[in-house]
Amino acid sequence: MLKTLYTRLALGLFLLLLLVGLLYGFISSYSLQQYNASVNQEIHRNLASNLVADRNLVSGGELDKSALKELFALYMTINPSIEIYLLDLDGTIQSYSADPAKIKRNRVSIEPIHKLLADMDEYPILGDDPRSHERQKVFSATPVPSAENPKGYLYVVLRGEEYDAAETMARGGQLLALSAWALLVSLVVVMIAGLVIFRLLTGRLTALTRLVEDFETGDMSQHPSETWRSQRPVVKDEIDYLGVTFDDMARRIASQIEQLKEKDAQRRQLVAQVSHDLRTPLASMQGYIETLKLRRDRLEPEEQDRFLNIALKEGQRLGRLVDELFELAALEAREKQPVLEPFPLAELVHDVVHKHSSKADKRSVSLAVTGNPRLPPAYGDLAMTERVLDNLIGNAIDYTPEGGQIIVMLGEADGQPQVSVLDSGPGIPEQDLPHIFDPFYRASSDGEHGHAGLGLAIARRIMSLQGGEIQAENRTEGGACFSIRLPVYSSDNS
Repeated sequence: MLKTLYTRLALGLFLLLLLVGLLYGFISSYSLQQYNASVNQEIHRNLASNLVADRNLVSGGELDKSALKELFALYMTINPSIEIYLLDLDGTIQSYSADPAKIKRNRVSIEPIHKLLADMDEYPILGDDPRSHERQKVFSATPVPSAENPKGYLYVVLRGEEYDAAETMARGGQLLALSAWALLVSLVVVMIAGLVIFRLLTGRLTALTRLVEDFETGDMSQHPSETWRSQRPVVKDEIDYLGVTFDDMARRIASQIEQLKEKDAQRRQLVAQVSHDLRTPLASMQGYIETLKLRRDRLEPEEQDRFLNIALKEGQRLGRLVDELFELAALEAREKQPVLEPFPLAELVHDVVHKHSSKADKRSVSLAVTGNPRLPPAYGDLAMTERVLDNLIGNAIDYTPEGGQIIVMLGEADGQPQVSVLDSGPGIPEQDLPHIFDPFYRASSDGEHGHAGLGLAIARRIMSLQGGEIQAENRTEGGACFSIRLPVYSSDNS
């Protein structure tokens, strides 16, 4: 079964060599025939005219028929490899030296005779063989009785029936055997050399295949212990490049599988957290509504209003949480894309601060804007950026105690416009600081303020989609500082 590349290459090489051998044999045989025909015609090109002169076939300007018959009889005895024919001017056979039972033509084509007589140095020129309707032979010819007064042609076939029989016997015997042995030895030698070369070429492919199989059968989340680079640190050809590419691919696959495992764990945790956070306001709302239903007649109107207000507040909380969950899902799936445009970030900050001023006043919290109002134009989505600022300033008001202070500072960082929201609240515990942007992360200091919400996770995703940044840190004097940074607008952005 042809399973390996080496086996297929070996079979392909064998078939190719066999085809080349057969083609070589055919071409060699044809070339040898043409060569022998040319040599034979060159050697005997004057044979016909010499026979006329030497055997006194012309007497008194006429062809001597009796001398011609003697010539036929003589050459059938001493040189049966040639056949002599007497033709008239249109090629009709008048007499011959061959066996009458084997003559199949009454005439031969006269054009090859004219062509040979016109140029005796053009070889080989083949003429019709009277013993066959298809075969052609080399020949010698001369006009008789003379070139000045031609009445016909002496047509001598140089490779007659006896020559064909001898040649067939030779080919069927020693020549065929020698050719077969030569071809067989050549095939074996070239095949062995080819197999050795293929083994050298496919050896590295076999090693690479083994690396792939080990990676496939093993734990693909682990980086391969043995790599192509460890075996061949220098890339020399396409196989080395393929091996190095596999190393990189295996590393990426392992990293992606590890990330998928982490994502799956996060998903499980997220589902648990979502279930908990949705269940809490829902249970509270159901509890107050059930209490109202069961004890409506025994509750004072003030208590009924209080229960309804609490249920309404929990329902609003539940609605906000569901909205945030859908918003984060849309951002993660890139269904919600930012519309990037230049806008004055300082003006947006003043508008958002003014919007939250009444809430800050109710909690007796000071809310002010400081810093450089002449910031360069930011390049981002104005509505999304407003959503982030709403979240940061709203959180700062929630976590800042009564009588505290919130400062929204305008500035630049690395040439980009930056907004920092600084509060005087309790700050962020150090163990929670790396995780506050994770969805549904419940900080240890949430206390009564909160739940594991999605606002900061949404803010981070929005800033990422805009090409901006968001970060959090604790202030040395107390409180937390959240900063956002957006790309600065330039002509290259448009």
